[in-house]
Amino acid sequence: MMKKIVLGILLLLSHGLATSAQIKIGYEVSFKEPQAHYAEVEMNVSGLLKDYVDVKMPVWAPGSYLVREFAKNVEGFMASAGNKALKLEKIKKNTWRIYTANAKSFKVNYRVYAFELSVRTSFVDATHAFLSPTGIFIYPDKMISSPSTVKIVPFKGWSKVSTGMKPVAGSAFTYTAPNFDILFDSPIEVGNQEVFDFMAAGVKHEVAMYGGGNYDKERLKVDMAKVVTQITAIYGENPNTNYTFIVHNTSRGGGGLEHLNSTVLGATKDDYNTPEGYNGFLSLVAHEYHHLWNVKRLRPVALGPFNYDNENYTTDLWIAEGFTAYYENKIMLRAGFLSPDNFINTMIGAMSGVINTPGAAVQSAADASFDAWIKYYRPNENSNNSSVSYYSKGEIIGMLMDLEITNATKGTHSLDDVMKAMYDQCKTTGKGYTDAEFKARVEAVSGINFTDFYAKYVTGTHPIEYAKYLGYIGIDVKDANDGKNVPYLGISTRRTEGLINIAAVSRNSAAWTDGLNVNDQVISVDGITPDGAVERMAVVTGKKVGDVLRFKVKRDGVEQDINVKLKVTPNVMLAPSMAASVSDVQRQVMKKWMGL
Repeated sequence: MMKKIVLGILLLLSHGLATSAQIKIGYEVSFKEPQAHYAEVEMNVSGLLKDYVDVKMPVWAPGSYLVREFAKNVEGFMASAGNKALKLEKIKKNTWRIYTANAKSFKVNYRVYAFELSVRTSFVDATHAFLSPTGIFIYPDKMISSPSTVKIVPFKGWSKVSTGMKPVAGSAFTYTAPNFDILFDSPIEVGNQEVFDFMAAGVKHEVAMYGGGNYDKERLKVDMAKVVTQITAIYGENPNTNYTFIVHNTSRGGGGLEHLNSTVLGATKDDYNTPEGYNGFLSLVAHEYHHLWNVKRLRPVALGPFNYDNENYTTDLWIAEGFTAYYENKIMLRAGFLSPDNFINTMIGAMSGVINTPGAAVQSAADASFDAWIKYYRPNENSNNSSVSYYSKGEIIGMLMDLEITNATKGTHSLDDVMKAMYDQCKTTGKGYTDAEFKARVEAVSGINFTDFYAKYVTGTHPIEYAKYLGYIGIDVKDANDGKNVPYLGISTRRTEGLINIAAVSRNSAAWTDGLNVNDQVISVDGITPDGAVERMAVVTGKKVGDVLRFKVKRDGVEQDINVKLKVTPNVMLAPSMAASVSDVQRQVMKKWMGL
């Protein structure tokens, strides 16, 4: 009897597997009117025998923590089986129900309007198409694990397709994804981009450059390889066999978004021949490439498998993004693009930025991570007073944690060891880490308790103890503003059509206390009509704490006189110097911390 039961179960399972294997999902993307910014999508499904099928479009793109409602760009949605139109209805903001009546196969056609050029959104024009998959492809509900193929039909005159997806042999511009997580993680560039490649860490890297620019591809091949090599060295292995950089070179480019075996970078096309521009691009490469490990594989437990319908909350973006921001500078140092002095000055500058952000005393790094969905991507004029970036705060937490670990172990271990161990853990378990697991690993590597550290810097808003941590490496740091009674107004301004308007008011500043408002038009200060001086806050030059500035402003069309009494600046100005005496332990800690 038991043998019969087992045999029956096996037969049922084999039937289920056979049914699943018979289901085929394929897409064809073409461009009939690229000048009007449309992509035409056809989805073909066979073997899915049901009365109706619900198909969905994701509402967000992993790596960019904001619900973007991609379905808003969909037009002309229709479905058919054979030559017969199928009944359908939209049942949710991102879900269509198609009444297939057990048809052996059916197809769905729709158009996507794509005119937002960023690393996370799709863009189509007469020169190229960039397809960010979460905003292009629908999928059958509850079938995330299903494989699919994608065929790209380039517009006339376009000749190239760049993507990290695996090509289908013998089929031009056709690619396969083993599941929708992979498809949604594989951006696609279509057009006439310049393509070159290089080898590094045993992996072939393809670089697709759209938009031209004054870059030197031979130089980039060498220097990008250095970045790849240094990051791979931290983890001891590179998880890919191929990798694709899609680079959008525009007049004012910026930003990046990580993917499983590719990335999309925004660069300013004419900045490659300046030291700042070139190093800025390499820093972006370092940041996004490091995400191959930190985020894509070494990840918080909430970030995969993904729920594409809703927000995916985590308190650990200060690790996922903040530590990546921290490591981009360490990689630039180790690859030889930053000197030790420049590295230290860069980190001290980043530390000053966090210290001088009023919101850092209001919002913790953990809360900033959790609230990314409603705050980070939706800033307003008061954001600097009420919140802190998990990028910038996480970068400084990474630095402090690194120094604490390295000092506690007298230069034998560092944050590198934590990251490597957590990567190995996630690889072994096949799932992300919890808050507690990451903290436990830090304590295991360092040999000390980090409960107080977490209470101060992760879940709390404790002031940064910069003198303590930089003292670990023999650097004395003082606040150059300490005891000087530097006057402070506390506004930033913007010029619009020749008028100077207040853009932000800092919490507890003189302007805050005495009632200057955002959007006030500044007519005069002490009877003098401003030119550009207010924007540089030069109105306080020659003034003392306690002096009163007489502002005449126009608010909602009504002129007002507001007197503002200058306060002492709350901002610190960190001034570093080498300690008069540096111990052998401090030298060893600095050497290990830098990784030189």
